[in-house]
Amino acid sequence: MVNRLLVHGGTVVPMTAEGVSFAGGVLVEDGRIAAAEPDLAAPPGVERLDASGALVLPGFVQAHVHVVQSLARGRADGLELLPWLLERILPYEATLGAADVAAAARLGIAELLTGGTTAALDMGTVHHQDEVFEAAAGLGIRLASGKCHIDFGDGVPAPLLEDTAASLAAAEALGRRWHGGADGRLRYAVAPRFALTCSRELLEGAARLARANGWLLHTHASENREETRRVRELFGKANVAYLAEVGCAGADTVLAHCVHLEDGEFDLLARQGTAVAHCPGANLKLASGIADLPRLLGLGVRVGLGADGPPCNNRLSVFHEMALAGTLHNLAHGPAAVSAWRVLELATWRGAEAIGLGGQVGRLAPGWRADLVVVDAGAFAMTPAGDPAAMLVYGGGAAAVRHVVVDGRTVVRDGALVTGDGPAIRGAAQAAGQRIAERLGWT
Repeated sequence: MVNRLLVHGGTVVPMTAEGVSFAGGVLVEDGRIAAAEPDLAAPPGVERLDASGALVLPGFVQAHVHVVQSLARGRADGLELLPWLLERILPYEATLGAADVAAAARLGIAELLTGGTTAALDMGTVHHQDEVFEAAAGLGIRLASGKCHIDFGDGVPAPLLEDTAASLAAAEALGRRWHGGADGRLRYAVAPRFALTCSRELLEGAARLARANGWLLHTHASENREETRRVRELFGKANVAYLAEVGCAGADTVLAHCVHLEDGEFDLLARQGTAVAHCPGANLKLASGIADLPRLLGLGVRVGLGADGPPCNNRLSVFHEMALAGTLHNLAHGPAAVSAWRVLELATWRGAEAIGLGGQVGRLAPGWRADLVVVDAGAFAMTPAGDPAAMLVYGGGAAAVRHVVVDGRTVVRDGALVTGDGPAIRGAAQAAGQRIAERLGWT
């Protein structure tokens, strides 16, 4: 029997071309878009989602998040990147047990889904990565993720330092266990932390491992001035150039941040096809700087948006990142630097292309996977109705998300998570967060 879902009565924004929207509906059959048209008739027995007074668009895609960091939210404020990492985040990750990781992952994924994010590229911590995939499988998100790799670095807590070969072997075992799981919703991404905590041997091994298996390669690069200074001091090259030299570049690679790039590195990203995750919220909060998004886009670099982690944002809202991406760059490039439609592309099909899902999600077109979001347009900030992209980018918010569908399955209905117990997820996270705070002496 064909499983059908009809999303009806809304304004459809299919993201098939700039400026296209229409009153109508979206029909889903067996996990794929069957039609997105005006005046769709409902087949007999079809499940229905009411989109009246709302915008219907592809599910949002985030190109860089850390769901495991969810229990450190509000515990690392007022710091720049390196002190933030060494004084707060790495000690936090070093103390996490399997139950803590599970609670953090479920909290982060629930926040993503109820905020309209249907697909994300995530970086875990060094241990207990199975818990992240278990949470993703159960709650219904489309997730690429991988254990974090760290094998050296001043100030890194001992529990996070791994033998290089053993670390890569653990990732290979995880990838073979999880890649393609949950009917293809789960993918593995090899995830060395960044150049200052990964030996050359580890970075080269991570690149080989990813390519041998067709997995993504995901790391941080050029987020902070002091970081880039130390990379040049240690390795004699700019950060992105060094990563390219060790194999962390190309169509399978996503670099988070890329705030402080030297001139030649912009061209290098474009030439090698490396994708960038633009994370304006975290970059502002950590005082890291502003990535030159208009320049990256002008050169044809593939770019997606990412909220990064709850301790450096402190939310996983794609709406926050869209609002910043649509306004922040006007300071340097003028009031039309990045249009609302371009920002919406970054949050949908361009983001999907950045994380290896091009042609699969990010558009409401026949044959594409049925990941979609229904956003209530009745908020004061979205009234009166006008250009849909402007409404969403400048006036939208996570609280306006009404329904979310991933792979044809309704995961959020009327603003509530239906694949998990929201109050129980919050309760478990609260209890785990308190235990961690006591362990670390946080007040």
